[in-house]
Amino acid sequence: MLRFLDHAGFELGRYIVVDCPVQTGALAAGGAEAPAEPARWSREINYGAQQPNDFEALARDTGDVRTLTADELPDLVRIDRRVTGEDRAAFVRQLVDEALNDSAVRVSLTARVDGIVAGFVAARADFGDFGRTEPVAVLDTIAVDPDYAHHGVGHALLSQLFVNLQALRVERVETIVSRDNFALLGFLYSVGFEHSGRLGFVKTLA
Repeated sequence: MLRFLDHAGFELGRYIVVDCPVQTGALAAGGAEAPAEPARWSREINYGAQQPNDFEALARDTGDVRTLTADELPDLVRIDRRVTGEDRAAFVRQLVDEALNDSAVRVSLTARVDGIVAGFVAARADFGDFGRTEPVAVLDTIAVDPDYAHHGVGHALLSQLFVNLQALRVERVETIVSRDNFALLGFLYSVGFEHSGRLGFVKTLA
């Protein structure tokens, strides 16, 4: 097969497919993930407050994670611009439209810190035969405002996403990541994603 693809002009693509079993992921319900402390969701630090024992709580319980809505589009555009350094408003608008209108089940989420949208995850889950949810959901993108990086926002988003998907009897989440995006790959691997073993090939059409 590899010889055939090489002869046909295909090359190994720059993206790899990673996936994670929902029920055994590090952030699934009952997982062993130690969440960020609730105080980290605010940029203000109360040095006089007693620190509770939150290590048994799930990451999603430490912040305000809710279903994505259309009126949050400007916040998503802002976050995407800060993360990528580019103005991709049209792309984000299409992403939100697909999440709200094309997906049979709304599972995309936003996370708020002090009332401000600090991160979002766009995902898709669809119904298959006889109204049952397809066993695989697709994670389109996850982004966190750099001001709130390393504050547990991304973990909280994926934690709630996994719980919601588990309730829908989704078995696995998959996504594609650039092979040189080490920061994102490291984050995904830390929460239970693994290389799926699938390779993507591309061919430039003349």
